[in-house]
Amino acid sequence: MRNRQLARAPVSPETFEPRIVAFFCNWCTYLAADLAGTSRMKHAPNVRVVRLMCSGRLDPQFVLDAFAQGADGVLIGGCHPGDCHYQEGNYKTLRRYHLLKRLLQQMGIEEERCRLEWISAAEGDRVRSTINDMVEKVRALGPLHFNVEREDIEEEVTV
Repeated sequence: MRNRQLARAPVSPETFEPRIVAFFCNWCTYLAADLAGTSRMKHAPNVRVVRLMCSGRLDPQFVLDAFAQGADGVLIGGCHPGDCHYQEGNYKTLRRYHLLKRLLQQMGIEEERCRLEWISAAEGDRVRSTINDMVEKVRALGPLHFNVEREDIEEEVTV
């Protein structure tokens, strides 16, 4: 992601529309999202998809960057365990996800803002329901107020 924040106009709780970044595995979840689209399944338009060759290639820093740049939620989608195109990539994802959840909790980011789902290429309806469910849960939480200025970070590092 670039070093720019997602632009957002001031919002009230009634008009808040969450911004969700989704990191989808190329071989399963991304194809399921494509299937949902070609099948004309309606889902909330709040999600921006980033295609990865494997969910195991998702560096936790990508998730932190998404939150830092204005995302209200992050959805991670990968192949079902045992069905990974790269043998064990999704097991790597699961291990990283548990560590990431602990880090986000320590940072004060609610657990519901980051979600991991196993979705195969044939589960277009599951993509639709997962996206709609996550949008509703993040909408209920409200905007993520994660405003850390670069000067604050540099000051803490130099002290």
